[in-house]
Formats: sequence, C-alpha cells, structure tokens
Amino acid sequence: MARQSITLAAQNDEWLKQQVANEEFTSKSEAVNYLIKQARERDAYHEYVQMKIDRGLKSGRSTKTKEQILAEIKNRLNV
Repeated sequence: MARQSITLAAQNDEWLKQQVANEEFTSKSEAVNYLIKQARERDAYHEYVQMKIDRGLKSGRSTKTKEQILAEIKNRLNV
C-alpha cells in the first residue's frame, strides 16, 4: 500500500479518533480507506444511473400506451 501524509481539520481528526476508540475501525488509516472506498462506489453508482438516464433520454418518447408498457413489464417478470 502507498503511504500518505495528510492534514486533517481538527474536527475530522477527532471524529476519526472517536471511530477508532469506539472500535468501528482498528486505525485511522482503515477508516480513511473505508471512506474513500465508499466514495468511489457512490461515484460508480452515480455514473451508472446517469448512463441509464442518458440512454432513456436518447431513446425518445414511447408511442405505447401505459397499458402496453405494463403488459410488457408483467411479461418480463413472468419469464
């Protein structure tokens, strides 16, 4: 693992120390790695959702009725 030196705001340092003291994490490094991993996963999820939104917008408006759409959905669920 790469070793880093970072400066934290006092309140963030206290929060990290409290997490370790409460045995949420074994070290401040573990907590920081966990938070970075969570942020990366959140970013990946947001990118995925945005891709789905973009794809939906590109597909244009449907000419199907809501009944036809509902029937298609029910068909897919029964497969």
